[in-house]
Amino acid sequence: MSKNDGISKTLLVAFSLCIVCSVVVSTAAVLLKPAQEANKTLDRKRNILAAAGMLDEERSIEEQFAQVKTRVIDLRTGEFTDAVDPANYEQIKAAKDPGRSTDLTAVGDIAGIGSREHYGLVYLVEAPDGEIDKLILPVRGYGLWSTLYGFIALEADGNTVAGLGFYEHGETPGLGGEVDNPRWKAQWPGKQVYRDGEVELSLAKGSVEPGSADAPWRVDGLSGATLTGRGVTNMVHFWLGEQGYAPFLTHLKAGEA
Repeated sequence: MSKNDGISKTLLVAFSLCIVCSVVVSTAAVLLKPAQEANKTLDRKRNILAAAGMLDEERSIEEQFAQVKTRVIDLRTGEFTDAVDPANYEQIKAAKDPGRSTDLTAVGDIAGIGSREHYGLVYLVEAPDGEIDKLILPVRGYGLWSTLYGFIALEADGNTVAGLGFYEHGETPGLGGEVDNPRWKAQWPGKQVYRDGEVELSLAKGSVEPGSADAPWRVDGLSGATLTGRGVTNMVHFWLGEQGYAPFLTHLKAGEA
């Protein structure tokens, strides 16, 4: 056997091995995709429930989510729409599609998201009598190192916060990462969003002074994480403002959504 024959056989074996491995990996990816998608959906539902303070670890996620109705709104008008299917609509992906989103100006883009999708998902928690008990709204905004993705929950009045939670971010552990601290998140329920028609809810510089005139609209700042805290404030102001869900909340209160 010549030296060239040896090299050729080695390359053939290596090539064949690559093909076999590729087939195995591709097949595994295809077979596992349904399970991965199901887990992704379940995790999203879990985060939605957690943001609203409704998560019960002792009960099935699907059972708890049965009282939540997913609807689509047109963020340009604030009205419900059937233009997209909520079961298949990917809001973040739509925001990156020029045909399904609106570019934001530097002045208007206080959340640092670049563009805002035309349609947004909203989650309505129904009371036993069929009335809306809570609203859960997807939010996102840039902090110090990353975009924070989460949900803010409001009571039926569209003004009182029921909870806030993030399911993805890359902020510094122990600093900006304190947005995940249960003690910090526990300050949000009961806070007010609007004052005189404008978004007033913000993170304070330091701790909130109990009994102060601004206390209903303030949450303790994040120690050592000024830019992350500013990002959270800007996120709240954007998504609960006129470019976000404010038109929808106005229509909902008037029974016109």
